[in-house]
Amino acid sequence: MEKRLIEGLYQKTVLNNGIRLITERIPYLRSVSIGIWINSGSRDEDDKSSGISHFLEHLAFKGTEKRSSRQIAFEMDSIGGQIDAFTSREYTCYSVKVLDEHLPIAIDLLSDILLNSTLKPEDIEKERQVILEEIKYVEDNPSDYIYDLLYKSVWSGHPLGRSILGKPETIEKINRDRLSNHLCKHYLPKNIIIAAAGNIDGHKLRELIEKYFGGLNRDSFSKREMPPDLKRNIVIEEKDLEQVHFCLGTKGLRSDDESRFDGYILNTILGGSMSSRLFQKIREDYGLAYSIHSFISPYADTGLFGIYAGTSSEFFEKVIKMSLEEVKLLKTVNASDDELKKAKDQLKGNIMLSLESSSSRMNQLAKQEMYFNRYFSLDEIINEIEKVTAGNIQSLSNRLFDSTFFNLAVLGPVKKEKISLNLLDV
Repeated sequence: MEKRLIEGLYQKTVLNNGIRLITERIPYLRSVSIGIWINSGSRDEDDKSSGISHFLEHLAFKGTEKRSSRQIAFEMDSIGGQIDAFTSREYTCYSVKVLDEHLPIAIDLLSDILLNSTLKPEDIEKERQVILEEIKYVEDNPSDYIYDLLYKSVWSGHPLGRSILGKPETIEKINRDRLSNHLCKHYLPKNIIIAAAGNIDGHKLRELIEKYFGGLNRDSFSKREMPPDLKRNIVIEEKDLEQVHFCLGTKGLRSDDESRFDGYILNTILGGSMSSRLFQKIREDYGLAYSIHSFISPYADTGLFGIYAGTSSEFFEKVIKMSLEEVKLLKTVNASDDELKKAKDQLKGNIMLSLESSSSRMNQLAKQEMYFNRYFSLDEIINEIEKVTAGNIQSLSNRLFDSTFFNLAVLGPVKKEKISLNLLDV
């Protein structure tokens, strides 16, 4: 028997097979965004099958028992809809955005590509080549590839440290049996969240989801490997580029960490925007970089806080030292009341603007369910942001910015022997 929870325009329903349906009705919109979220990503792969989650995502659009890849594309285009999919380290998502009147078509199509992909050998071979080209594309884009190097540095030897795309040698060996086994092992009702936001008729939507997904009764068990402790490390890849690209990384916060809102504000102040300390000092005051920012990457049981910059080989070490000077300052001096207020206002504004999109609201619903198993209203989120104090920021800075945990990934015209771990002292 299905279970239901209703809170205002938010509803949660658990189907008999364990699939969770999370919805938010937004009556003033004409669009509906719906996503099928699988709580499984690249960190849930073994070494021999690295990249298989992303491979399966690609193959979902290659054809089903009743639709060819061409028909999938034409059917969505004919109603002016948008269909997409992506793979991350912890989840895979298949989503559609359509006018509310076309929601039945969207669910029919999503369920078909998710549950009935044919995985034909000829399609596997074609997509294998596409993915190999995608890997080359990323490696040819330093501002993308540098993040893979950072993850390799921070979590070397762990699934979190591998590229989501996999490696050419593992992609070459993935076959239909491995794909089918991975699908049956991870695409389970208990791992599936269906999230929808927009002009939704909740009753009709539940009926459609029950019709198309209620019969899914796969059962299996897989245990997610715990991440290792962070240790100071440097990964350098020499490459003939015009700039040196680098990422500094240290320990971050879990998705559900009680200090996560302190972390959001800390990131905003340090390097989250054009008005941040890093951007204003290194780009605006000294002109040493075109692109520089900080970022946070939270996961279910760990996290990463990082700084990225691209600069000339002449200024490379200087930019790192200046970045770490700003980090040290956050550990020793409280942010001013004015800076804290601006950071809070910026974060609140970003959140509220994003909620004007049904796609963003759908994403938020799914992630809240995945990591918290509950719904957070906008008022709750704003209230948590307002609670952040300058003392919180300084305390968190001292918790995260410890030399013991700093990692460095470097890509560009830099000699390995010229870089020392001492460069990472904070």
